[in-house]
Amino acid sequence: MPVTKGARKKLRKDKVRTAENKKIENLFKSAVKKAQKNKTEKLVIEAIKMIDKAAKKNIIHKNKASRLKSKLSKLIRKKVKKTRKK
Repeated sequence: MPVTKGARKKLRKDKVRTAENKKIENLFKSAVKKAQKNKTEKLVIEAIKMIDKAAKKNIIHKNKASRLKSKLSKLIRKKVKKTRKK
């Protein structure tokens, strides 16, 4: 347990921050899974927004965010190419 007054305050703040970070992390993970499953443009755009928010708040690394966004955009590109061929 924290001993000083400042350490107690830091513990309280850390709990709040951890809860907020977990919330954002869960939202972005579920958005990515939904986008990968359904592969619609709207869901992919929503997932990319959530990834950007997570990267901005340092919940995930910017390179991981870039990798995920690239992976999701490939899904849309494949779908667009199929519709153009027909």
